[in-house]
Amino acid sequence: MLVLGIETSCDETGVALYDTTEGLLGHTLYSQVAMHAEYGGVVPELASRDHVRRLLPLVREVLSRTDRTLSDLGGVAYTEGPGLAGALLVGASVAAALGYALKLPVTGIHHLEGHLLSPLLAQPAPRFPFVALLVSGGHTQIMQVEGVGRYRLLGETRDDAAGEAFDKTAKLLGLPYPGGPALSRLAQSGNSQRFSLPRPMLDSGDLDFSFSGLKTAVLTLVHHTGADERTRADVAASIQAAIVDVLVGKARMAMRSTGLERLVVAGGVGANRELRARLDIAAARESFAVFYPPPDLCTDNGAMVAFAGAMRLATARTGAQGFSVRPRWELASLPSTT
Repeated sequence: MLVLGIETSCDETGVALYDTTEGLLGHTLYSQVAMHAEYGGVVPELASRDHVRRLLPLVREVLSRTDRTLSDLGGVAYTEGPGLAGALLVGASVAAALGYALKLPVTGIHHLEGHLLSPLLAQPAPRFPFVALLVSGGHTQIMQVEGVGRYRLLGETRDDAAGEAFDKTAKLLGLPYPGGPALSRLAQSGNSQRFSLPRPMLDSGDLDFSFSGLKTAVLTLVHHTGADERTRADVAASIQAAIVDVLVGKARMAMRSTGLERLVVAGGVGANRELRARLDIAAARESFAVFYPPPDLCTDNGAMVAFAGAMRLATARTGAQGFSVRPRWELASLPSTT
């Protein structure tokens, strides 16, 4: 089955084609970063309007690039949630229209499930079961994954997520939007040992997270230190080290408590080089395997939606249908495919 995947949950328009026999055929992505940078963050109404402008041309582009036509499609998948309501509606309405016009099955995909399953597009791909460290935007969770739709929440953030901690502390340093990647770049030239920052809940004994206290500590630190470039780089490196220490510590604890042998890291923060390096060291020392999505599939993209859609449609019993969006949607509520 050839599945068209559509991602419009926030500020990136992604389209992809996944074939259940041939694998990922192609994907394309348009980022709105430059447009939102002027405002220092995502403006929902502008995001929705830009998805309207970009989506159909991107569908045509990926079909042309892969030498496929609409008549070759066997199904359509779109991001149903969570995300910005207006942005989600753009992708959902286009997917539903295609399904209705072409008499194809259409399925809505949970954005986080897309991220969670995206490492299965890598080579080698992890086998079920595994522990997943999901660090995407406003979400930081640790899940035990037994199969598609078989997810058990082990821990999650109680306030700010890791991605939010990167973005908010970057803003305190005066870094441009998007703050997380900018902070990581600045941290490369900094000394992470210069400033002592808290590692919230690292020793809590559970798998939950909290990063709001780190933000407050950085605010105090920035207020009492100079603003020269060396100091800013050292603060950035110290922030990154604190966040990575917590993520790695909790991931190691999850591996020990579950007894599983495979760790999957998914979501935008999963592209952080320091996090990957530290997890690779931990995996080698503690004899577990760690898997990441390809770098271009860490952030929001259509490929993860097309892949998750193919997994869902393989066991679906319904044909073309109406659509809905869910700006708020718990991952644990998804039905299993088995």
